[in-house]
Amino acid sequence: MSPATLLRALIVLALIPSLFALTPRLQAEHPGPVALVIDGNAVEDEARLSGQSFEQTLARYRSQGIGGVAIYEQTVGNLLEQGLLLGQAGGALSLQYPQAGFRLGWSYLSGDAELLRRIAAQWDIPSEFRTAGGRTWLGTPVNVASYPVGYDAELVRRLKAQGYYLVFRPINAARRKLPAPGSGTAIVPPETDAIVFNGTEVLGNPNQLEEAIPLLQGKPIGWIEATPQEGFSRLARELPVLRLFSLKPEWQEKLKPAEVADKFVLAARERGHQILYLRPYPLFEDTQNLLARLKDDLERSHIPIGTPKVRDFTPSPLRLAAWVGVLAGLGLLALGYPAPWGWPLAGVLLLGALGYARGDAGPLLAALVFPVLGFLERRPGMQLWLAAVLYALAGVVFLAALGSDPRAVLGLETFKGVSLTLVVPPLLVALSFLPAAWKPALERLWAHPLRLGEVSLVLFGLALIALAVLRRGNDAAGAIVPEWELQLRAWLQDAMVRPRFKEIFAHALAPVALLIPWPTWIKNGMLMLIAVGIASILNTFSHYHTPLAISLFRVLNGILVGLILGGLGLIVVRRLRKWWLG
Repeated sequence: MSPATLLRALIVLALIPSLFALTPRLQAEHPGPVALVIDGNAVEDEARLSGQSFEQTLARYRSQGIGGVAIYEQTVGNLLEQGLLLGQAGGALSLQYPQAGFRLGWSYLSGDAELLRRIAAQWDIPSEFRTAGGRTWLGTPVNVASYPVGYDAELVRRLKAQGYYLVFRPINAARRKLPAPGSGTAIVPPETDAIVFNGTEVLGNPNQLEEAIPLLQGKPIGWIEATPQEGFSRLARELPVLRLFSLKPEWQEKLKPAEVADKFVLAARERGHQILYLRPYPLFEDTQNLLARLKDDLERSHIPIGTPKVRDFTPSPLRLAAWVGVLAGLGLLALGYPAPWGWPLAGVLLLGALGYARGDAGPLLAALVFPVLGFLERRPGMQLWLAAVLYALAGVVFLAALGSDPRAVLGLETFKGVSLTLVVPPLLVALSFLPAAWKPALERLWAHPLRLGEVSLVLFGLALIALAVLRRGNDAAGAIVPEWELQLRAWLQDAMVRPRFKEIFAHALAPVALLIPWPTWIKNGMLMLIAVGIASILNTFSHYHTPLAISLFRVLNGILVGLILGGLGLIVVRRLRKWWLG
């Protein structure tokens, strides 16, 4: 048995336990149930405008399908608005009561004496109590209107009794004193179902995180996509996590209700979000249309509405077998290059992955090596494309087996080396074109007379590769992704699990490149472009927060659409070539 055959056998054998190692993740990834949660502050603002109570306005949304509400921690400013506190500047009070000792530049609060004492005990700032005009005043050297003061316990109890899914939004403040566990003072209501921190940092950040953990009572904490909150990663090691999706109000108002609904359904179906955090439109009719579309689309996607479940799982020890497949693939890559370059190149990839990704070197190696293997076998015609796809899918299994853990699936830890997965494979394919007698080949290349057509084609190919790298992800700049493509993406998204355009392009180019007798340098250039699309298959699965089934359908749809377009392209190019050659 040749070394190459032995290594291929090891890859096949390693696939079996690696596939079984994916079982825990697959069981945890079933979409739903999701909670439809509305922003409590937005409801409160609407209640004021309509002249209704908070609970009346909330009940109106409940009749439209809302089952949860986010309650913000109250601030001093809220208590002032509710008439529970009276606020005055020290200068004004000193004019009224010149003998009372009020300080200029300080802010003072008056209200129930017990409430004032509770408030003062929550802050690590200088304070004083004064009595004047028959009132007790709490003074502070800074304006404390934005300082947190706890929650409305009666409101929380009523909402819970009515069956709402309660999300509590605590506020972190630099000079806040966190109560000791067991002190009887609760920052989070016991009735809370989930916690979503308000602002850009979590409770207790940066110096009281350890003290904050027991105060959160083991409640799930919401991970807001694209909104990093300082200190969240530390809390997530101790507390269960739910993925949350929301849109900023200013962005939502630029979109139609149907467009907003599509984004929320996509988040629940393809990115594993469990809390859909909604804000109403200025017009109730628009919100009504949004909720109706959202519920219908969730039902069509077989995603139930209910109480979200924490997606936790224990990675299988069988995942370690994937290392056998990755190293066998690395060895196969080394054998595919002419001596003496194969093994040094494999060594550079191994050491580079270990140095860059450290404990995550296995998934990175799989993403760099397996897209290349099919191109090294030099099979005729579409057999080369098929080999490239099969090797890529094998690499997908090893990547997913080694990289799938709860934190990665939640999106708390990302794949290391995403850009490398689109750059390194086509470069490795290009290196494979060098003949064994590489020195004379380089001399011929150096002495080759430049032609405008050849230079143009090379620059065009390099531009396409650069464009593929710049366009990675969903956040590429609008100048890079034109409006017509965004609309096409939206249409495909409604029709199917949308494939990536890089993969469609590669699969469509394969028949044209491999079934027509091109000059070698043109064919090799097209193979490099195809390699970008094959590498994109591994790149797709490197987004661990996307369920495996969704990524698989994305890849399969890309193959199907690409081959259909490639077949049509082959017919057109053959006829054009026949016409051109006479």
